Amino acid sequence: MDSNSQLARFGLFDARVPRYTSYPTAPHFSASVVPETFSDWIAAIPAQGEISLYLHVPFCRRLCWFCACRTQGTSSDDPVRAYVQTLKAEIAMLKARLAHGVTLSRLHWGGGTPTLLPADLIAELAETVFDAVPMGPRAEFSVEIDPNEIDAARLDALAAAGMNRASIGVQDFDLEIQKTIGRDQTYEVTRDAILAIREKGVKSLNADILYGLPHQTPERIADSVQKLLSLSPDRVALYGYAHVPWMARRQVMIPSDALPTPHERLDLFETARKLFVWDGYQEIGIDHFARPDDGLAVALAKGALRRNFQGYTDDTAAALIGLGASSISRFPQGFAQNVSATSAYTKDIRAGRFSTHRGHVFTDDDRLRGRIIEALMCDFAVSSDELIRDYGATHAQLDMMYGRALAAFPGMLGATSTGLVIPERARPLTRMIARAFDAYDQSKAQHSAAI
Repeated sequence: MDSNSQLARFGLFDARVPRYTSYPTAPHFSASVVPETFSDWIAAIPAQGEISLYLHVPFCRRLCWFCACRTQGTSSDDPVRAYVQTLKAEIAMLKARLAHGVTLSRLHWGGGTPTLLPADLIAELAETVFDAVPMGPRAEFSVEIDPNEIDAARLDALAAAGMNRASIGVQDFDLEIQKTIGRDQTYEVTRDAILAIREKGVKSLNADILYGLPHQTPERIADSVQKLLSLSPDRVALYGYAHVPWMARRQVMIPSDALPTPHERLDLFETARKLFVWDGYQEIGIDHFARPDDGLAVALAKGALRRNFQGYTDDTAAALIGLGASSISRFPQGFAQNVSATSAYTKDIRAGRFSTHRGHVFTDDDRLRGRIIEALMCDFAVSSDELIRDYGATHAQLDMMYGRALAAFPGMLGATSTGLVIPERARPLTRMIARAFDAYDQSKAQHSAAI
């Protein structure tokens, strides 16, 4: 039986499963977490501690059809300027509740298109952030940059503010594919943006590329990957395009009959994966690649790789606080999410209250299962000793959980003297294996394809 037949036997090409950037996943959040909960969790962060901060900018000049992010189109700066003032007010509320001496481990501006902010707003927003929470000694400040929406003035403002990592969305360089997904972005425009970023002294560069796009073939994705490799990013996220038009209405513009089949998606992923590995990148989890000296590769080697809403990370901060409409925070106590609609978010903040409208309070079982899922997603292995030491698990409890997963994936999940391991041939099944440890009902959630 060939490898694809083995994977098909376990339902890889039909399954829809969570991406597991959190546990429990967002569809299981509830209204039990309210603004007062969020405020209390901020106040509980210890003095002199570290936090990570995510700022969401939900605006784009144009809406790409493939994108399922929370964002809206605008041709004017007026709503952007108004939104930044609201963000500044939310940052001030955060500052008022933080203990003395808290610093930033990571700062990330995402969206949307953060780089549609004019240069003066970039400087103003950064100043507000750092007045509230200064950068720590090894902090990273990363920004998602649209090569079509950046210029010298905005780059100067970002560099002056301390941006030291840039993230570029590539998706695909093929012009027909770009036209089909509503994302016109030539190789030359991308190359020039990256050169300009590096000329400003920003040394670390991330790039995102997608597989599973309409009209994509192994030859076309190979050409796009080779063009991306010529730009030498430090790390790459190779995401599978999630066609979810019931969630992202703009995706109805993408012809479903032009999408590759699940078997073809796996071939596309493998074509790109092999090219990154051949070029010296190290595989990070299920869909990232990094140069050996990049922080993700170093974290993987140390057993310190983690996973959050932005994918894989080497961040060690216990709290990730999301600000802006729809942003999600993770605290040691649980998750909290802001209301998604920009108008409702603005109304809450201007009324002097946080905009938290749902979330989840962790149970001990959540923490245990969440760590098992994270370990599988990051290391393809689970350490029983860690779970017993750090999460209070018992041998009997683990034996029961392991046994169910081993029975569900015979030959694709191995028991070792130290715990569990997913062999290399079974790694495409990782999200499905992780689901075997998920205690929540998945029948009502509409997730993306497993491959």
